[in-house]
Amino acid sequence: MAGIGAAAYLLVGVPAMLIGTTVTAAHAGAIDCTSFQHAGYGPGGVAQQIGDETYSAEQLANAQTIVTVAVQRRLPKRAAVLALATALVESNLRNVVYGDRDSLGLFQQRPSQGWGTPEQVVNPVYAATAFYNRLIALPGWQSMPPGVAEQAVQRSAFPERYGPREPSAAALTERYWQGPDNPVPPQDVVAQQVHAAAGCPDKGRSDLDLDPTKLPENFTLPADPKISAAVSYALAQLGKPYVWGAEGPDGYDCSGLMQAAWAHAGVAISRTTYSQVHDGVAVGSLSQVQAGDLVFIPGADGTPTNPGHVGMYVGHGYMVDAFDEDHGVILTTLDSWTPKVVAIRRVTSGSSAHAPVGGDPQL
Repeated sequence: MAGIGAAAYLLVGVPAMLIGTTVTAAHAGAIDCTSFQHAGYGPGGVAQQIGDETYSAEQLANAQTIVTVAVQRRLPKRAAVLALATALVESNLRNVVYGDRDSLGLFQQRPSQGWGTPEQVVNPVYAATAFYNRLIALPGWQSMPPGVAEQAVQRSAFPERYGPREPSAAALTERYWQGPDNPVPPQDVVAQQVHAAAGCPDKGRSDLDLDPTKLPENFTLPADPKISAAVSYALAQLGKPYVWGAEGPDGYDCSGLMQAAWAHAGVAISRTTYSQVHDGVAVGSLSQVQAGDLVFIPGADGTPTNPGHVGMYVGHGYMVDAFDEDHGVILTTLDSWTPKVVAIRRVTSGSSAHAPVGGDPQL
């Protein structure tokens, strides 16, 4: 396990993100978002003028990350504009590791004010997700005058700075937006996301039959480095406590563990079981499951159509999940999940452009 724990801290590029619903039917509207460093303007790329401003490769890579997170969460373009305007003001789209008091990162989010750990808020994917979580919780955010929504989220001492940056933010949004604009999420969806912005609806009461186990000596991580990073991160959390609403690093709930594992691999997925069941693309059956896939069951508080518990298949017939408050993050067998599985989501297909045809050859 020492090797697995060390592997969990490797940083990798952001792979393709996908979308769908259950193990029996694929959801339409998949988004094939390539790495945030594509288009030739990521780190190592070139500067480019967009709108009236010229941006460095670093700034463009961060702008693309912020926009792509909004696309993957099916938020309106307006959300991306507000996020970019905020990041332009707070950090000039640079992921800085300093700021006023304990402010850090693209949005100068403060760990002391509940934005996350210092390690989390300097992760661009996490930081953008945290901004959007607070933004969509504001009633009428999409129709507020320039600068007002940003200030409501940030509570800056200089609220007048946000509005003037919205034209530049809009130009960046148009440059990186993929697909059509999205409608404002219905209030019931927002309420679910914000409520479980805190987490897994089970609150530590999964209805799985407990099947504790341990990795065999011949266990190997997935060959693809992207999937390996997510799987090894999840395995490195074994033994940590279940804490409802927690996203690590000291404790997790079930969906918080999934988000943290994929964020470590540089991949943005949503925060809750209600929304994670729409992340990625649907895997048609358990015979096709592969390492890194998210596996859903109704759990104690969910239903087959709105599952309440999620874990990660890590390969070789094993699952990792934040089980409950008595057991914490544990390793179990896929067989113990099988009778209750209602959905499987594939977050990424790894290095290839398309999802693999077969399932885990170890099954």
